[in-house]
Amino acid sequence: MDYNSTREKLIIPEYGRNVQKMAAYILGIEDRERRTNLARALVNVMAQLHPEQRDTVDYKRKLWDHLHIITQYQLDIDSPYPKPEPEKAFQKPKPIPYPQENIKYRPYGKYISRIIEKACDFEDGAEKDALVKNIANHLKKSYLNWNRDSVNDELITDHLKELSHGKLKLSDDTRLAHTNELLSRTPSSSNSSGTQSKRRKYGQKNDRNAHYRDSRNRKKN
Repeated sequence: MDYNSTREKLIIPEYGRNVQKMAAYILGIEDRERRTNLARALVNVMAQLHPEQRDTVDYKRKLWDHLHIITQYQLDIDSPYPKPEPEKAFQKPKPIPYPQENIKYRPYGKYISRIIEKACDFEDGAEKDALVKNIANHLKKSYLNWNRDSVNDELITDHLKELSHGKLKLSDDTRLAHTNELLSRTPSSSNSSGTQSKRRKYGQKNDRNAHYRDSRNRKKN
């Protein structure tokens, strides 16, 4: 019996053993022009095996590169694309550096600092006061997402002053949103309220079989 374990190892299994045999046959042909024509025909066969990849970038070049890999880079033909280098096939990609930013208060994130910088450029007036209040409420909400315990407005005011380098401050009569109001806007609170409404919907009051069960219980008694 001829088992796959005793056969030659497939270099690219996605194309199957027949493609690898045809590539080995082309490799043994001495005439360069005939070898090139057969290589083009084999590339077309490889394209028919995976038609779903035709929309990918550089699809044809990828097929020619795979043919060179199957022949272990020994195929000498007039390829429409440069012959791939074996060294690059085993070369590891360079690591992508992770962006590191110095965030003063991580619960607020990095984008709030940019918003505060833009708010500092606003002229004094009602528009700037409303913006500063919205920023403070956002800081309070972000802080509550990190710490569910109550947070006082004085702490948020101090953080706003520190993040803006003393350029933004709340007026004395400004009151931030209450903790319960901010927590009710979070997705977790809305999901829990939706679950409770569903429970009320399928409660005993809306149970269609409740009257039937009550009548049976009365008969038994």
